Amino acid sequence: MSARELAAATPADRDRYVDLLRVASLGTVVLGHWLMAAVTTGADGQVEVGNLLAVEPKLQVLTWALQIMPVFFFVGGFSHALSYRSLSRRFPDGGSVYPAFLRARLQRLLRPTMVFIGVWGAAAVLLHLAGVGGGLLDVALRLVTQPLWFIGIYLAMVAFTPPLLKLHERFGWGAFGALVAAAALVDVLRFALDVPFVEFLNFAFVWLAIHQLGFLRADGRLTRPYLLAGAGLAGAALLVAYGPYPLSMVGMPGEEVSNMAPPTFALLCHGLWLVGAVEWVRRPVARWLQRPKVWRTVVAANGISMTAFLWHLSAMLGVYGVLLALDVDLPTPATGAWWAQLPLRIGAAAVLTAVLVAAFRGFERPAARPSEPSRPSGLSSFRRSEVYSGPAAALGATLCLFGVLGLSMVGFGGLFEGRTALLIAVQVSAPVAVAMTLAGWALVELVGRGTRSSA
Repeated sequence: MSARELAAATPADRDRYVDLLRVASLGTVVLGHWLMAAVTTGADGQVEVGNLLAVEPKLQVLTWALQIMPVFFFVGGFSHALSYRSLSRRFPDGGSVYPAFLRARLQRLLRPTMVFIGVWGAAAVLLHLAGVGGGLLDVALRLVTQPLWFIGIYLAMVAFTPPLLKLHERFGWGAFGALVAAAALVDVLRFALDVPFVEFLNFAFVWLAIHQLGFLRADGRLTRPYLLAGAGLAGAALLVAYGPYPLSMVGMPGEEVSNMAPPTFALLCHGLWLVGAVEWVRRPVARWLQRPKVWRTVVAANGISMTAFLWHLSAMLGVYGVLLALDVDLPTPATGAWWAQLPLRIGAAAVLTAVLVAAFRGFERPAARPSEPSRPSGLSSFRRSEVYSGPAAALGATLCLFGVLGLSMVGFGGLFEGRTALLIAVQVSAPVAVAMTLAGWALVELVGRGTRSSA
């Protein structure tokens, strides 16, 4: 269906504002990456990719608006709650819900991701066999996979939705508060008591707390968003002013402490203020979204948003590659000439991204919804299949999670030189990360479809 047809078929009870937040958050990340990239050539001719915010530290305050990934994870919590509850009603036997839920939520995420990985992986192999490399190309092979960290975190949120949703339904705000308290405790242990490695727990506690807010939103329990925004903004400001936290809400090269990797309690406060702020303006924006042209634009953007996110760094580096090939001078970042050239670079990156989206957008189309299973004649056989399908689906999601995270860290550079990155306590290479992702995706697909066919 076209965007016009999809927009016209929108159910009256659909929350259009959530769709806008999904598009706007990914779009803001893309724009932020294009803005922050500072590509230069050194005296030795080597290409370096720096960060504008490191060159101009005063601009780091912009990350309090541009670091908008918490909004995307908040929207994810809202959507996951509705999806899981809908499948629970359609799968009355219960055991098939989890694998069907994983497959339904991960298809639109993983299909374009696997295409992206496949294209860049094949390109890396061919370039190595042809003996082509050096310069910006080596940088691109390392950098293009970095945004996959977001895919990995989102996979974890999908996988943990059922147990956390149960906790939410039982404890409400208490479940959210427990995650916030756990994130605060981790930072106390990290900064006050110098406990080693404890900080990595906040990859779970910080992002899952934001995700939990989506559950509260789904139940209509975020009734005073201005309080959430005020508390989050005040908390983040105080922690940055008087604590060990940097101003930037994204990682900076060479910094001793990052708010992002691993996430800190300051980043959690930042997420609270962002969620509160977007909820505060929901009603007037929701009225604006009732306009047919506006809504068609949001629908069209939603259909390509993940593809655009995956390929936007490739497009940006492609633009710089063309500039270098044409011997165009790359100004020193943050100078007048650099700012004058910025709109042209962003415009060119947008055009190239559109070309890549046109080529790969078909892989983002959602698959057909799973049909409601009928009870087989052999109930005991059905129950046995349920016993194994849930753990198998969880294993598949776990393999995807660690595979995608590993690839985001190691990239495709040094593919045949044994280059690895440390993932938790294990050194992971790009081939191993790709194999884990493929195996996990295949398992989720197989189990998700198997529960329906066996039923």
